[in-house]
Parts: sequence; C-alpha cells; structure tokens
Amino acid sequence: MNKDKLFESGSVQEDFTFNDSVAEVFDDMLNRSVPYYSAVIDGIVGLLQHQSVSGRTIYDLGCSTGTTLLELARRLPDSGCRFVGIDKAPAMINKARQKAEMLSMPASVQFKVGDITTADLDDAGAILCNYTLQFIRPMARLQFVRRLYNALPAGGMCIVSEKVICHDRKLNRDFINMHHRFKRRQGYSELEIAAKREALENVLVPFSIEENIDLLRQSGFQAVETFFQWFNFASFVALKEECLR
Repeated sequence: MNKDKLFESGSVQEDFTFNDSVAEVFDDMLNRSVPYYSAVIDGIVGLLQHQSVSGRTIYDLGCSTGTTLLELARRLPDSGCRFVGIDKAPAMINKARQKAEMLSMPASVQFKVGDITTADLDDAGAILCNYTLQFIRPMARLQFVRRLYNALPAGGMCIVSEKVICHDRKLNRDFINMHHRFKRRQGYSELEIAAKREALENVLVPFSIEENIDLLRQSGFQAVETFFQWFNFASFVALKEECLR
C-alpha cells in the first residue's frame, strides 16, 4: 500500500480531485483519515445479512478503489448476489479492478466507470453510498437519493456514510479538532491536515445528521436510523417500505 504524501509540502495547487495520484495512495488515505472504517464495514455486512438481498445486486456508488465492495463480496460468498461498484474516476476503477484480480474475485464482482447520477441500477437489492453524497451538490442530492429509492424493491436497503457537521458551532469545532487529533495519531502533520482541508473546502459539503436523515425520508424511505457515529462521521441505514417483522 503506497503511503499518502500528497499534501506533505503543505502547498495546494487545486481543489481535491480523484486523479491518478490520489488513486495510488487512496487506500492509505482512507485508513488514516476515516475513523473506524472497518467497523462501519462490519455493520454493513451485518445489516445485509438481516435483509432479503439474496440473489440481487449490491451497488456501491462512488466505490473508489473498491475496498468496501471487495470486503462485502469476500464476507458474503453464499448470498448469490452480484456486487457492482461504480465510480466516475477511471483511476479509481482501474485500481479496484487490479485489486479484484489480485484477490481472484469471481465474475459476480464488477467495477464500472460511470456517472452515479445516471447509471443503471438494475435488480438492486441494496445500494451503498459511502462518503459519496458529500461530493454531490447539495441542491442535487434530493433528486439523486429519490432515484436510489425508486431503483430499490420493497424491502430494499440504502446505506449512507458521511462526514457530518454540528449546528452548534462550539461542538462542531470540537468534533473537527477530535478528527484532526485522530489524523495526527495516524502520522499526518499539521501542515498536511491544513492543506488537505483547504483542498476539500470547495469540494466536500457535509450535512448534519438531522439533514441527512431528512434527506432520506423526503426521498421516500420510511425507516431511517443512524447505525454508527464517531464525532463528525456517521452512517445511516434506510429501508424502502416497511419490512420490519
């Protein structure tokens, strides 16, 4: 795994983009920047095991280098599901395909270059958007999530993980500081943390937990719950129509 040194100099030439340079170090960046990422994947596996997604397709929209989808496929080998990752960045999909080949993944695992706002979602049983909505323009998010709702069958599941904000300014600063402390423990310098924050400032627009839940409910999902939170990171599960027993 290549070490993330993209912002080591502290200089920011342009806004953050998912280009070849980012793809080469993305797995390290993810592990050192997103707290409890593996715990979120554990939660997703558990949720999928409790839903009737057998034989359907699990989509990962904005799949980046495929880490989540490959882990789901590895841990749900008898589900009869297809696993499809879609990302608009060719560099990310190339890396995901390389990893799938290295791991000898079956043909049921596929990665495609595509626009997640228009891509076909045929036979969807579950749709994942992990740290994806935050990169979609806020005004376009409701239309996008409604499209996910419409693509799912009754009992289908949508899982969303996001960086979030607090409406209370002091708590928001405190949560951001806790995240920066986490990143320092992973070996990032203050210079790197500041430079990456600047690069993401105009690209990543987070909502609060309440705003994310409202977004999912306005899109049609009836059962919406937070299943994980660590300060300014949260994960949500939303079910189409009531399928609780």
